[in-house]
Amino acid sequence: MDGRMLEAAQILLSDEGTFILEWNRTDGWAVVNEGCPSLDKAALREKGLEGLSELVRPEEVELCHGYQEDVARRLRAVAEAQRTEKQRRVSVDLRLRSVDGTDIFYTVEAYIGTGLPERMLVMIREMSAEEIYRTKLARNITNDKNPEFFSEEAARLMQRFPEKKFALIQFDVERFKVINEQYGEETGDAMLSFFIERLKLVCGDKQLYVRLSADVFMLITAYEQDVEIIELIEHINRELLGYQNIPYRLVFGVCKIADRSEKLRRYGDGAAFARQSVKGNALQYIGYYREDMRARANDSKFVEDNMEKALQEGQFEMFLQPKYSISGNRIVGAEALARWRHPKRGLISPACFIPVFEKNGFVIRLDQYIWEQACMTIRQWMDDGITPLPVSVNVSRRHLKYGSFVDVLDDLIRKYQIPKKYLEIEITETIEETQSVEYIKELGERGYKLLMDDFGSGYSSLNTLKDTPFDVIKIDRGFLQDFMGSGRGQEIVRYTIQMTQAIGLDMVAEGVETKDQADFLSECGCDIAQGFYYAKPMPLEDFNKKWLNHKFCGI
Repeated sequence: MDGRMLEAAQILLSDEGTFILEWNRTDGWAVVNEGCPSLDKAALREKGLEGLSELVRPEEVELCHGYQEDVARRLRAVAEAQRTEKQRRVSVDLRLRSVDGTDIFYTVEAYIGTGLPERMLVMIREMSAEEIYRTKLARNITNDKNPEFFSEEAARLMQRFPEKKFALIQFDVERFKVINEQYGEETGDAMLSFFIERLKLVCGDKQLYVRLSADVFMLITAYEQDVEIIELIEHINRELLGYQNIPYRLVFGVCKIADRSEKLRRYGDGAAFARQSVKGNALQYIGYYREDMRARANDSKFVEDNMEKALQEGQFEMFLQPKYSISGNRIVGAEALARWRHPKRGLISPACFIPVFEKNGFVIRLDQYIWEQACMTIRQWMDDGITPLPVSVNVSRRHLKYGSFVDVLDDLIRKYQIPKKYLEIEITETIEETQSVEYIKELGERGYKLLMDDFGSGYSSLNTLKDTPFDVIKIDRGFLQDFMGSGRGQEIVRYTIQMTQAIGLDMVAEGVETKDQADFLSECGCDIAQGFYYAKPMPLEDFNKKWLNHKFCGI
């Protein structure tokens, strides 16, 4: 027997509470110690570790098989490496049939020796009351809104280590629903059970873990240096990835406990905010709580709680931002933008609600509301005998996943009986899907003027102009500001404008904030601009006054 394995076993050889099996490649399974009188050992004596399958509760069969497969996998890994630096320990807690037929929790631990991959020990013992309590805590879902079961144990843990600092760590499987859909809910449940058993190996006496809800887990850990938190998370990540070769990603949120007298739920919420902050971030899988996260989360909740009522009550309002001819110093168009005028909070910044709507899909309904407001405005100008200005409306990326929005625009054109030339469409160029490009082309084929928004930021680049279906390019404000500061940058802007015009595209400059910027753009051949130098977005009534009373009004 391997020296380290023998050392581990000798402690228990005289312990009547532990049943020990040894396996070797030549002789197979043999009983080393006949302890643990409460356990029904017949199947284990005959079949070794494989006998667990006959003793385990039906609902834990998958967990048992997963454990056996894990032992075999680790044994193969040791064999392939020939020698290892550490003894391999694989553990699982199972409810097995006892001698009298009742179910009792047992700990099953397999030790795969260093340097001798052809041997291992399996030790089975009845769990103590405290171990059973912790196992039930980990297995049972604890509602994250009121985790009293976990909180009480966490308080005891912190009392045991008064000199230590503590942090809460939350993690979950990103897009776990997709795993359930592709592999089945049984596989998903087995994966979560695998996580629980792995956490038992990772966590020591200074950690406590619990399953909060669905695939969300939380643990509390003692630490002295921040690097210890990182090392623990990296250890968890290594141990929990790779279940049945299913591809998945874990994301973690960390919230340090600053005041032990504070309710643990507050720090749990903080860990959740931090976890959510890295969802969808391919370059980062660990988030750290900051106080501004709570405020943003509260703002997002307010937005989602009130968005439906706001739409029904007409709290959303169309603002228009003028587009100016630099050379003519007159308004030649406008962009329709959504603003939220709440009865108690007043005007809410679009930075607070647009990202939330883009995430939850409500932006589709808001876009359509603004489209209709724009069409109504154009119709009203015509009814008042005023030659309309073209108004551009935004089409979010959410719309580009479905072609129905094209018909919605056509229906509005027919409903308000307005020429399509007065309703222009702004879309941010994207490489997401071929289907999106087809919908953009369809808009052009149906007679809409297309404006490529945010040119010069993100994916949008000169390469997109080769086969573009767009008619107008809108220079992003960041592109203008970044390049205006140097002579070389100005030449890039000048070249971009000239090249765009040479291939037959018109251009609008966004974010113009100074006279120098306007003069430079005009000199380069870009005559249409919008930005705070000319006017901020404003309510329709104010726009009409500014446009119709301007000494250079009209088209």
